[in-house]
Amino acid sequence: MKFGLAIPNCHGDFSDIHLVAEVAHEAEEAGWDGFFLWDHIGDKWGDEVSDPWIMLAAIAMRTQRVNLGTMVTPMTRRRPWKLAREIATLDHLSNGRMILGAGSGGGIEYTNYHEPGDVKTYGERMDEALELLSSLWSGERISYEGQYYQIENVRHLPRPIQQPRIPIWIGGVWPNKKPMRRAARWDGVCPIGKGVGMTEQMTPGQVQACFDYIRSQQSPEQANNQDYARVQWGILDGKDHGYDAALVSAYAEVGVNWWIENLSWERGTLQELRSYIRQGPPQLA
Repeated sequence: MKFGLAIPNCHGDFSDIHLVAEVAHEAEEAGWDGFFLWDHIGDKWGDEVSDPWIMLAAIAMRTQRVNLGTMVTPMTRRRPWKLAREIATLDHLSNGRMILGAGSGGGIEYTNYHEPGDVKTYGERMDEALELLSSLWSGERISYEGQYYQIENVRHLPRPIQQPRIPIWIGGVWPNKKPMRRAARWDGVCPIGKGVGMTEQMTPGQVQACFDYIRSQQSPEQANNQDYARVQWGILDGKDHGYDAALVSAYAEVGVNWWIENLSWERGTLQELRSYIRQGPPQLA
């Protein structure tokens, strides 16, 4: 089991790039394995927003070991070729520690900015964008003619450090099946439960049903891949370490191999959460 933290890139001191980079350093020192940021540009979460990619660059310079990434990036709000360059550059800056959490996006972050498309096409556009990312990271010269994206005679170098590609984890709402079928084709899944609040989490039974469905969509080789990330978007107690260890073990039994602690202003300011982060993750037997 690996343990990560996910924090907003918005709202109050969560948008303070200096504080976030320092907290990421403290998280690494405390034994966490990953540090992830939300990817918002401005909506109901508040007006204080910092760009997650610039924040990740600052974090990469303050850490040496932890995996870094977004949880999750709305793919259809960004041009795939620009995103490919940004993430590949961060993979080099971090010496091969980047992970892309990807989702289809939507909501007032789209409509308020008059972004093109609608909920019926976001998934289709996302699928094209992911294929483009993977192809561009290959370092080969490519052309692509899709319904939503087209490029001609393009080569992206340098390749990312991680090959054959930077890991792509797909976010989606369970029990919706379409995002889980998408997740089955990539490198991991980070599901959230329908109707589950910011200080709640899916039960082990719900998680197992989600993972079982994903495995049913995979080849035996894919389903048995130990590197495939099965993420629990979790909530630890932070006070009773025995309880936390038992809780995580219950999720490990249903296949979770990455616990990502969901931190937000609903649980306090980032300054207030620093002592919790410094405790480090639970110690499992």
